[in-house]
Amino acid sequence: MENFLLLGICFGLGLFFRRLPQFPESTPKVLNGFILFISLPSLVLYHVHELKVDATSLLPSSMPWVVFGIALVFFLGLYKLKFLKFHTAVCLVLTAGLGNTSFVGFPLLETYLGKTSLGYGILADQLGTFMVLSFPGIILASIAMDGKWDFVTLIKRVLGFAPIYALFVAIFTRQFVYPEALKLVLLRLGDTLTPLALVSVGFMLDLRTIAGHGKVLALGLGFKLILAPIFVYWMYSPLKEDALLYQTIVLESAMAPMVTSTVITIEKNISPHLASLMLGIGIPISFGTTYVLNFLLKGNYI
Repeated sequence: MENFLLLGICFGLGLFFRRLPQFPESTPKVLNGFILFISLPSLVLYHVHELKVDATSLLPSSMPWVVFGIALVFFLGLYKLKFLKFHTAVCLVLTAGLGNTSFVGFPLLETYLGKTSLGYGILADQLGTFMVLSFPGIILASIAMDGKWDFVTLIKRVLGFAPIYALFVAIFTRQFVYPEALKLVLLRLGDTLTPLALVSVGFMLDLRTIAGHGKVLALGLGFKLILAPIFVYWMYSPLKEDALLYQTIVLESAMAPMVTSTVITIEKNISPHLASLMLGIGIPISFGTTYVLNFLLKGNYI
């Protein structure tokens, strides 16, 4: 409940601040800059350093890679068929292809499946969603900034992304123990990511733009909240004997778009209004769709 209350308050503050003269149009850019240079690198330094990797982590962590790959083929395929513009397709890959497997995902998992499901959820988030964003996600966003593939430019774009350096540092320092004070500082700085991101998205959210994005918005949310979970349900069905593992993987695949990938999409000016709509509308809708999915999974109706 605390997470959902925070979500609602931060969205509301963003909408409210938009009407105050003290908050200029550049407010989201400032907030996003703090997120990308302070909040996200802090989370990377902490969580990647602390990750424990073993064979059992491969199953839940593989799901976000699978969903992202399907989204990449699906939406870029529609671009190739001239049904979507390039930036629209990339925006949908980065929002519909990456799920909110932690901030929204963890409390929903605990509600539906109990605390024991959180171990699998953390693996899906940290080794799956987070790593997909850090590598193919950032590469795709960097390509979209120029609209073409150029290796040198791509490397410059990727190296200009602060969390990449944090990722390298976290990996190379895994054999060392972080001081407790440093861990606390990193966690506190990382805690600013979700509130600031939701305020930023709320500030940018303009429901009047739905008219211009209605079809692609329905396509993106339909893929994220319905088509992706159906595919994951089918692909991971051999795991049904382990009900908790299986249900966790399927439910995590059905979560709303990821906050951080949406912020990056907005920051890099890749259909920013569509990205804010995907997140701002996708999160409340996902409460209903995941509830129905959990009901069907528990009742063996699917």
